[in-house]
Amino acid sequence: MQWNKATESLEDFKAKLEIREIIDAYDALLDELFQVRNPKYKFIPEHKEDCAEFKEEYLAGKSTQEDGEWFYFPYSKNLIHYLPDAVHQELRTARNKNLITKEEQEKFYNYTVAIAGLSVGSHPALAIATMGGAKKIKIADADEVSGPNLNRLRYDCSTLGKNKAHLVANHILQLNPYGEVEMYDMGVTPENIDAFLEGADVVIEEVDFLPMKIMLREAAKKKGLPLIMATDNGDGVIVDVERYDLDPNTQLFNGAAGDVSMDTLKAMSPADLPKLATQIAGPYMVVPRMQQSILEVGKTLYSWPQLGDAAIMCGPVIAYLVKRLAIGGKVASGKFDVSLDAILDPDYHTEEARAKREADIREVHKAIGFIE
Repeated sequence: MQWNKATESLEDFKAKLEIREIIDAYDALLDELFQVRNPKYKFIPEHKEDCAEFKEEYLAGKSTQEDGEWFYFPYSKNLIHYLPDAVHQELRTARNKNLITKEEQEKFYNYTVAIAGLSVGSHPALAIATMGGAKKIKIADADEVSGPNLNRLRYDCSTLGKNKAHLVANHILQLNPYGEVEMYDMGVTPENIDAFLEGADVVIEEVDFLPMKIMLREAAKKKGLPLIMATDNGDGVIVDVERYDLDPNTQLFNGAAGDVSMDTLKAMSPADLPKLATQIAGPYMVVPRMQQSILEVGKTLYSWPQLGDAAIMCGPVIAYLVKRLAIGGKVASGKFDVSLDAILDPDYHTEEARAKREADIREVHKAIGFIE
């Protein structure tokens, strides 16, 4: 809810709200804006008079209370005072320069992102918004935060039982209330998938349900949209990029699962699904402990394991790829392994370690019938 200066006073606006906290750092924001627009003062410690003159000129006779915009967020019950839209974006992305140029920032900001699945998917949503990307973000998830989610989501126990889409939307809009979050809090369905993808420039797929993974890819392929999926993998990430925008003949999952489709999926027996899931995940990329743990699901484990460092890492990996797509950088189709073990474990590339990994993976593949 935005205060309408033309129809009521700020005090009247406040009086009709249930406010938990008022956040008004406007004067400090103007101090920071002065420094951003006058970088020479980085090395001139005494600039109080010049800063005061800047603020007086900027406000042009208005009080700080009158300037900018006030937004109330019913979900958190916060009332927050913001700089005007363009100035807010200027200040909050100032430290991006020149790792992201002004022209690149505008392209990134005007790039529309659709994200399905907001457990792992919450991390790219927040990373992209934090970097000043995607003025319009479309998010979908029907799920609520549960206790086992707390090892990999940036939420605390006060969010238990709350819808993940609502939480992500609230975070993004408090970061940038001038943006637009289109929320599907019942998740993506066959009935709303066209609306969900309408106007999107890229699809980020982070759902657990295999039929929906296939359905999103078929829809992305039909609409000529690039699709990105990041999968937490032990302490690392496997990222899949499918450039249906460049090549309409690109196979789903880049052909990792063969010529799979909704039709072929319906014809499969339940016994075939573990093998299909292994093909999609990357049978020789998924770390041995992950593959071994999957054999224990329903026996000693309730579900497959996921770690917070890997889930969070999916955020910057996807945000990097989305930024590259937005600014016209090269992004190839394929499956890519972002492995901290391969980078930081000094024994990872030894012959002994490699042989053990291969033996452990081969044992799991035999157990699920992936190999003889």
